[in-house]
Amino acid sequence: MTGSAPKAPVWMGWATAAIVVVVMAGAFELACRTVLDTGTQYHIEMWKYAVEAKQVAADPAIGHENKPNARAHLMNTDVAINSTGDRNGEVSTPKPPGTFRIAMLGDSLTFGWGVEQADTFTEIVERDLYAKGYANVETVNLGVGNYNTSMEVTAFLKRVDRLQPDFVVLNYFINDAEPTPRYSPLPWYARTFYAYPIVGGAWDALKRAVLGSPDWKDYYAALYKPGAAGWQQTQAAIKRLADQCRARGIPLVMVNLPELRELAPYPFTEVNRMVEAAAQDAGVAYIDMLPVLANEQPSTLWVTVPDPHPNAKAHALIGHALADDLEPYVAKADDHITPSVDK
Repeated sequence: MTGSAPKAPVWMGWATAAIVVVVMAGAFELACRTVLDTGTQYHIEMWKYAVEAKQVAADPAIGHENKPNARAHLMNTDVAINSTGDRNGEVSTPKPPGTFRIAMLGDSLTFGWGVEQADTFTEIVERDLYAKGYANVETVNLGVGNYNTSMEVTAFLKRVDRLQPDFVVLNYFINDAEPTPRYSPLPWYARTFYAYPIVGGAWDALKRAVLGSPDWKDYYAALYKPGAAGWQQTQAAIKRLADQCRARGIPLVMVNLPELRELAPYPFTEVNRMVEAAAQDAGVAYIDMLPVLANEQPSTLWVTVPDPHPNAKAHALIGHALADDLEPYVAKADDHITPSVDK
């Protein structure tokens, strides 16, 4: 009589399964780091920005902020944050005598997502005004990725008196009417594993496909429905900024930057009218950048084909046009701003 083989303990089965899971997870993590991390994979690059160059802000009304003195390589571009949390050279405080300082508020478009710092429209405005004869003009890039208008205004007003701007530009994008989210520090696994943004992006796409979430046009349009909390918050923030600038005698201009996926015909003309009306209601000068870009092929303005942030070409078009728009304001400035060459 032959005996039957001894039965393996249950724990061995669980151990084997655990080893298989760990090996598969490790292989997937390796693939994310080597194959999927191309330098332009949107979810990975935005995750790197959050981990390497941003931090949770002490004020929940601001949510998050750029990390002072951070360095990162994002979307195949080098990003350097200065000691005050700006993608900018160091900003002297107090302001040097004779300097005409332009504060540029905004989100990832102003920050310059996917373009070199020198190619951002903020830097182009400064160079163009210098070329027009205004050597003492200094632009300060206060853009932070994933900000809405309320966050931009709150963060700026905490610094306005230290910055001493002579002029303020509020750069507006259609998703700036999103409500302010609540932020908390990322847990260790979310900061460590490249798989985290890939799985999160895939899960979001699956939910959209299964649950029938609105497409980008419907999503943006919904932000401006009557009574939408984010839009109400945005209008209040524009008025708050306008009031504070007026109280300090600082001119303010609002620049509307178009969504670049479709330009002609533009699907958000009604939203543009609402944004312009909000600026007028707050007594703020308004500049629409849609006419500057409307005749361009949209995809030629994108950082990558899946990512419609403005690329260097779009920043150049915006920057040159904005410098022309701002020159009359600079020319009307106090006598301490004098052209460096005969005009």
